[in-house]
Amino acid sequence: MRFGVLGTGHWAAETHAAALAAHPAAELAGIWGRDPAKAKALADRWGTRAYPDADVLIADVDAVAIALPPDIQSGLAERAALAGRHLLLDKPLAFSTEEADRIVRAVDERGLASVVFFTNRFAAPVETFLRQAAADGGWDGGRATAFASIFQPGGHYGDSHWRRERGGLWDVGPHSLSVLLPVLGPVAEVTALEGPRGAAHVLLRHHSGAIGTLALTLDARPAAQGFSCDFYGERGIAAVPEAGTTALDAFAAAVDRLRTAARDGGAADPCDVRFGREVVAVLEAADRSGREGRTVVPR
Repeated sequence: MRFGVLGTGHWAAETHAAALAAHPAAELAGIWGRDPAKAKALADRWGTRAYPDADVLIADVDAVAIALPPDIQSGLAERAALAGRHLLLDKPLAFSTEEADRIVRAVDERGLASVVFFTNRFAAPVETFLRQAAADGGWDGGRATAFASIFQPGGHYGDSHWRRERGGLWDVGPHSLSVLLPVLGPVAEVTALEGPRGAAHVLLRHHSGAIGTLALTLDARPAAQGFSCDFYGERGIAAVPEAGTTALDAFAAAVDRLRTAARDGGAADPCDVRFGREVVAVLEAADRSGREGRTVVPR
């Protein structure tokens, strides 16, 4: 499968391009970025071609892997899908359900394969745990904490404008939701509060009756950093295991799952754009709840 990478930042270079260049069943056919000099440097590094025009690259490949801010990703993803290209996207899929719906519609109309790269969902220990937890049932709720500290000196994402503007809700929130939703099911109501250091504290009422809670920030005090998720219910407390893999290996697994879905005529993947849209709907509701001070029903 011939891939074009759209993006030239750290994540695009060290995960998307690196994993595709090393994958035995994928070809890194080209790179496009908003900064032509960065695109050329990255293409030279991985022995491929830099494209000055995104649509020309899209026309030359079977699939695109996008590592760009969500509001830029959403438009490019729709253009690629309208051109009949399979999609390997980053999270969150978009900043609004309207943008997400356009991507889903383009993918569905053309029978394309799609995968959204929720990193831990491509680690075998996590996927095995989630499948078993969902099959077991009997959960009263789940709790996820994602306290990152990306604005410390030397970090790779401290200059990310969209992360500074949108915060942990939109950056680490998708990772937490990608683990909670498969076990507790769709969300019926969302209530959110802003805490110290830009933290988002989110309460979810799932249609199953279970309650999910999220605590999310990108600006945690260094000593308070931590990532965890567990479920509680009739079986006691069950913690989601460590991924036990690297981002490169997880992305390689995402490539394999996209290839499988494409081979099967656009078969649904557990992390396809439809699931990505479900995550966006919850994030959008939480964002609105925090601003308006009320409970919001996801669209």
